[in-house]
Amino acid sequence: MLQDRGMRYSPENPVTPMLAKAVDTVPHPDRVAGGLSYEPKWDGFRAIVYFDGTEVEIGSRGSKMLTRYFPELVEAFARLLPGPCVLDGEIVVRRGEPGHEKLDWETLSQRIHPAASRVKKLADETPAMFVAFDLLSVNDGEGDDDYAARPFGERRAALESLLAEVEHPVHLSQVTTDEALAGRWLVEFEGAGLDGVVAKPLAAPYAPGKRIMLKTKHHRSADVVVLGYRMHASGRGVGSLLLGLYSDEGDLLNIGGASAFSDARRLELIDELDPYVLRDEAGEVVRGETDRSRFSGSKDVSYVRLRPELVVEVRYDQMEGMRFRHTVQFDRWRPDRDARSCTFDQLDRPIAYDLSEVLV
Repeated sequence: MLQDRGMRYSPENPVTPMLAKAVDTVPHPDRVAGGLSYEPKWDGFRAIVYFDGTEVEIGSRGSKMLTRYFPELVEAFARLLPGPCVLDGEIVVRRGEPGHEKLDWETLSQRIHPAASRVKKLADETPAMFVAFDLLSVNDGEGDDDYAARPFGERRAALESLLAEVEHPVHLSQVTTDEALAGRWLVEFEGAGLDGVVAKPLAAPYAPGKRIMLKTKHHRSADVVVLGYRMHASGRGVGSLLLGLYSDEGDLLNIGGASAFSDARRLELIDELDPYVLRDEAGEVVRGETDRSRFSGSKDVSYVRLRPELVVEVRYDQMEGMRFRHTVQFDRWRPDRDARSCTFDQLDRPIAYDLSEVLV
C-alpha cells in the first residue's frame, strides 16, 4: 500500500487519463491557441504510475490496477525514479533484433494472465518498457508539486528534468512543434509498430477524461470476404461481421471483424445476409466458432456461417500479423469483386523502421 505523502493523485484517488479525439490529418499548430506539441502515438497499455518514493502502483486507463502483471516495471520504477511522482504513459513490449525492433501488441496482451507463475515467466522472457509522456505531480519532500493544472509545455519540461538520468526500461516519448516532422513520423514510425501521431495543446492543463488532444491514425481500405456474422448482444440484428482474406495457399483466413452498426442497420443486415446463410441438409443454420481467448471469457464466440461470396470494402488503420489490429469500419458492398480475388497482396504494409530511433 502506498503511503500518504500528500500527493493529489493515488490508487485510492486515481486520475482518469486525458484522452484524444480523432482527426483526419496532422493538425496545423494554429488550430489551437498557444500552438501544438506533437508526439508519436504508442500502441500499448495506457498506464498511470503512482510512486510514493518506496512503493509502486500502476493504474490502467479505467483505473484498474495493472501492478501484478508487470513486476519488472515495478522493480524498475522503484529503482530508477528519483522521487515520489505520478506519471502518465504507455506500457509497451518490443521484439526483433537490435536495429530491427518494433512494438509487439500480441506479446504485450499475453501479460494479462491470472497465473502469477505465467506472469513471472513472461516478465523474464518478454520484459515490458514504459514510455512516459506526461507528468501529473512530483513530491520533493516538502510537499506535493501538482503539475496537472499547469500548461503542457511546463509539464513536459518538468518531465524531461525528472527523467533526465533515468535509463531503460523507462523512456521519454519524442516531441516536436514542427508539423512537417510530425507528418513524417506518421509515415515512418508505423514501421516500428506505432499507431499514429498525437497533438497536445501546449497551453492546456491536464484534463482528466476529456478529449482535448488530437490523434491522427492511418486510414486504409481493403476489399474482404464476409465469412459470417454474430448476433447483437440485444438479440436483435447483426452485431458484427466476420471478415476474411485468401492466403497464397488458397486458404480463407479470419482476419477480424466490423461492427458499430446502427439499430436500423443491424436489422437490415439480417435480411441482406439471409440468402448467403449456410444451411445443412435439414435446412438448419450452420454455425462456426472463433478461437476463444483470455479476453473472451464466457462470451459467446459462435457465429452464423455464410457462403464466401460477399465482398465488402472496409476501412482499417493497421495490421497485426495476419489480422486487423482494431475493429474495422464497414464502407460499402463490392458486388463487382470476386471473393477469390481478395488476398493479402492488396494490403499496404509499412516500411520497417527501428524502434530505437523513436525512443528517447
